[in-house]
Amino acid sequence: MLRDYLKLHFIVLLWGFTAILGKLLTVPPVELVFWRTLLAAVGLAVLLLARRQPWRIPARQAVQLLAVGTLVAAHWITFFLAARLSSVSVCLAGLATLALWTSLLEPLLLRRRVRGYEVGLGLITMVGLYLVSQAEFDQLLGLGVAVVSAGISALFSVLNAQLVKQHPPLRLTFYEMGGACMSIALFFPLYSHYFTRGQGLQLGWHGYDWLWLSLLAGACTVYAFSTSVELMKRISPFAVNLTINLEPVYGIGLAVLVFGREERMATGFYLGTLLIVFSVLIHPLVARRLKDRPPTPTPI
Repeated sequence: MLRDYLKLHFIVLLWGFTAILGKLLTVPPVELVFWRTLLAAVGLAVLLLARRQPWRIPARQAVQLLAVGTLVAAHWITFFLAARLSSVSVCLAGLATLALWTSLLEPLLLRRRVRGYEVGLGLITMVGLYLVSQAEFDQLLGLGVAVVSAGISALFSVLNAQLVKQHPPLRLTFYEMGGACMSIALFFPLYSHYFTRGQGLQLGWHGYDWLWLSLLAGACTVYAFSTSVELMKRISPFAVNLTINLEPVYGIGLAVLVFGREERMATGFYLGTLLIVFSVLIHPLVARRLKDRPPTPTPI
């Protein structure tokens, strides 16, 4: 069990490292997500074949999964864009509002009752977000994009909570990665014409991009996801959810180690982030005490 828990924390550490990789890569966010989803889809296909798991599904179900993949693409593009527009720490602070978004979207999409404690924790999150925005006012655009990214992530995580009942996780993720990759490929002509300032697509790799992309697609996506699925067979969902909620903490700590002074923020930022992380960590504890199932967090 100790080895399993250490492995789980290592996976969360990898997910916290994704924003740093996004900052290190020279490839623009849209092209970056194209490469990540393409390489991840290939890696997942290899895993499906190696484990001899069936991958064919009815056309209607395939369309559903591919459509959710477009949300995955939008989440990752806005996530990496937020890391470029601000610091990694500010980006992860904005992304930590995922639980707040989920508490708002679940009642709307799943038609369940509103939980009073989630409203209270959401208010704490909003106070934390206000403190972060006031402390790092010059990075407000990046923070806003990160919050939007968290909202998109919450949307597809709520949808996945229903779809995972119908499909094995590896197959589901394979189709979603394929859908994300295809949606970006279809978007390329419009993106190249209107959003690149005449520079066109920048799909080429430079310097250590090959290494960072390999880590992003291989370690942070294919390995981390497949291993987390395996660990869920032996570790309770509550323990997994609680550990995944530490992702912003690990990410901000790693960012300070990697980028040094660039990631050192004002005191208000850390107070605000502490409030956000507190609301995220306390949520599954309260939900378990009240015998409610906490929303499943979505790794970056």
